[in-house]
Amino acid sequence: MASSIDPEPDQRVSTLQVGQDSAGHWLVQESGGRLEGRFVSFSSAMAYAHSECHSFPGATIVLSSTLLVPIVPFSPVQPWERAVPHRSSAPALEAAA
Repeated sequence: MASSIDPEPDQRVSTLQVGQDSAGHWLVQESGGRLEGRFVSFSSAMAYAHSECHSFPGATIVLSSTLLVPIVPFSPVQPWERAVPHRSSAPALEAAA
């Protein structure tokens, strides 16, 4: 008797939702919250969703019939917020004396 072996039986199949938020931006969100992208056009959002399917084997792309709520806030930076300075991983070059 032949049987099919599922190597990851408890691994969920992901869904990539494509839809708009209340501001009209196009979002792509993975059902487990592991991915989000924001776009100005539907075609860009769909291209991104298709390109990210390889990261989530068996993932399906669905168009959302309701507004999506961004996982990552897209509000402007507030005056009291600061970016962390970028630290280069390359060693600093010293000027020749």
